[in-house]
Amino acid sequence: MDPQERTLRASLAAHTSWANTLDPASRTAKARAAANGRFEREARELHPDATDAQIARVAAHLKAAHFRRLQMAAAQARRAKKATSKSPAA
Repeated sequence: MDPQERTLRASLAAHTSWANTLDPASRTAKARAAANGRFEREARELHPDATDAQIARVAAHLKAAHFRRLQMAAAQARRAKKATSKSPAA
């Protein structure tokens, strides 16, 4: 199976799965709780004496920073892919 067909099949499966889910928030609750717990743990490691409100604020910033790093990496990967896909002028 070529990569394009594999992508299409995966997309079809994902859409079918989500179509069968009436409450997406409950389906993803455990994963979101685990991810948020990670940022809270990191915040507590950085600031062990902070209040719960301070920890929540720091965790929110850690989460935002994490997603900005992902965005930067994706942009760099797209830029690199675009640079390598350009064919030299003939």
